[in-house]
Amino acid sequence: MKILDLTHPIHNGMPVYPGKNPVRVEIAATINKDGYREKHLSIDGHTGTHMDAPAHMLADGHTLDSYQISKFCGTAIILKILEKQISLDFLMSHAVELKNVDFILFNTGWSKFWGKDDYLNSFPTLTIEAAHYLNQFTIKGIGFDTISVDPIDSKEFPIHHTLFERDMVIIENLKFPEEISLTYGFLHVYPLPIADADGSPVRAVIFLEDSH
Repeated sequence: MKILDLTHPIHNGMPVYPGKNPVRVEIAATINKDGYREKHLSIDGHTGTHMDAPAHMLADGHTLDSYQISKFCGTAIILKILEKQISLDFLMSHAVELKNVDFILFNTGWSKFWGKDDYLNSFPTLTIEAAHYLNQFTIKGIGFDTISVDPIDSKEFPIHHTLFERDMVIIENLKFPEEISLTYGFLHVYPLPIADADGSPVRAVIFLEDSH
């Protein structure tokens, strides 16, 4: 069995959504001065590899801490797509595979731009038709290797709303190795136990099936 960490490291200067607070990782204590090491972290809940709860955008949506822990693990498929949009036709071509998984993860190849200006521009997203199509499946969550499921200039966030209305969680800023294509596995993606959490950084780890 192969285990992959799909999580970007947290560090100063890492990409954040435009207009959001930068990440600050500071030294809070040192061995020489205090006898122990400690770091102070300042990070928004939707930064780095993170999970959005429906409460992020729906007034009556679930918060992350309101779910059972089983919401954050399950069978998963990684779909590789290198187009600028994730279309309805693309999803329909994988309809059989999508029926029997808890999570769908989209590998668009955008991980390679992490830390570069291009990461925030013109990244692939679902079409609204594709988002509605996903609502027919029994899915716990959807994951992407991009900073948002909606275009960066979106004001209404229709893709978020469409998925949240089916009580899905959304995982953003995943990291995929370039060689990964269509792959099955068991995903563990756990948020911090923050009260009333609309989002949280996560550690996303997938245990790949031996045949892939």
